[in-house]
Amino acid sequence: MKRPNILILYTDQQRWDALGANGNKEIITPNLDRLAAEGVSFTRHFVQSPVCMPSRISMLSGRYPSSLGITRMGVPVPEDVATLPKILRQYGYRTANIGKLHFLPHANRDHRLPHPAYGFDHLEIADEPGVYEDAYRAWARRRAPEQMDEISAGIPPAAGVWQRVMGIDDGVAHRGDPEGRRDFDRAIPFAADDGLTHSAFVGERTMACVEQAGDAPFLCIAGFYSPHAPWMTPQKYLDLYEAEKLSLPDFPADIDAPRPQDLEAPFSDAQLRRARLGYYAMISEVDFYVGEILDRLAACGKRDDTIVVFTSDHGEWLGEHLRYGKGYPADDAVSRVPLIISAPDAQRDKTYPGVVEAVDIVPTLLELAAIQNPPFLQGESLAGIIEGRGARRKSVALTEGHGWKRLRTDHFSYLVHADGRECLWDISVDPGEYFDVAASGAYSAALAECRKALLQRLLEIERPLPRAWPY
Repeated sequence: MKRPNILILYTDQQRWDALGANGNKEIITPNLDRLAAEGVSFTRHFVQSPVCMPSRISMLSGRYPSSLGITRMGVPVPEDVATLPKILRQYGYRTANIGKLHFLPHANRDHRLPHPAYGFDHLEIADEPGVYEDAYRAWARRRAPEQMDEISAGIPPAAGVWQRVMGIDDGVAHRGDPEGRRDFDRAIPFAADDGLTHSAFVGERTMACVEQAGDAPFLCIAGFYSPHAPWMTPQKYLDLYEAEKLSLPDFPADIDAPRPQDLEAPFSDAQLRRARLGYYAMISEVDFYVGEILDRLAACGKRDDTIVVFTSDHGEWLGEHLRYGKGYPADDAVSRVPLIISAPDAQRDKTYPGVVEAVDIVPTLLELAAIQNPPFLQGESLAGIIEGRGARRKSVALTEGHGWKRLRTDHFSYLVHADGRECLWDISVDPGEYFDVAASGAYSAALAECRKALLQRLLEIERPLPRAWPY
């Protein structure tokens, strides 16, 4: 049998509801909506970490961050971790990652040096748009060397410190404050030509990867940086939206009332809408390139033989809880992300509302490719759901970080800390997770059930090393 190709379209910091197919009537995502109509959309899909590095290696290894020893940012991924590309290569797959991978800290290294392979045959790594001398900047320089001062998203604060200490001047004028960029102010028009964005780079190079694949099956990951802040995208995507018509977060009265309404004040109505404008516009740009990639896949005669996955590494508060970004305590805004899977034998235009996890993606892809699941994987395959031939056993999701774990059930979100502190949110009446009810006697039974479910889940995912023989 010829095994299917696998294409993973992987955004950065995209909320579950920032997608037309997931019920958002304001965002413009026709190509992603088309992909959802061609496969199965998992509307309650949770990542295992609310920040980039742990989430990304967790998804691509099918293992929880705690089992990998990577529960926070800044931990380089060991080169011997078994990843999806390493497994697939044993079955003849050609493997590539285009754009963001983020298995290494990127602020304090020379991006011109060869990157560890992690099982990939082909790497074009660019973890930030135009910030480092990497694959994206080389691609842009070849096309428009005179515009190199216009493509950078701005130096991240940690990178700025490292470059000053090391006396590095890369000769590029970076956008933003000299002390480091400020990510969440507003939407920013991309200053260079529209076709020079990081998303354009990922789109073009992914299409080249698809076109140049030979007879062997391929795995290609398109690592988009968008919609990660700063919210910088070509003006034509910003023009798709009118900021004043975009909705606001649904704040409880005690948070809503004291919000300042000065136009430039953080979390004012105007500022919240400007942020949403930039965020949505970046997603619409990604959507454009997703359409280009899918069309190229079809033109090459490979669409019917390819599993296409669309997902993200974590979400974005986007003003909820008066916060931007992502991280602890991993409420739905930052732990729940889109997941669409289209496969040769998949059901079409189906929605699965049950709880699923990012660690389920690798087992799913292996089963769909007729490859046995190694015993160290901790996820559960979704192939039966995708093909309409099976049910699901697992009904909870685990998200974790250094010193805490969070369990998401159908109706509750439970958080426990290393010092024993507990929190509980009733999603059915408080979807924004603003009111902790752990201390309420009315929820004592629910609290006990969540404790039990977490303990069961932790026992289920234990993976002891194999015995060589009875002692």
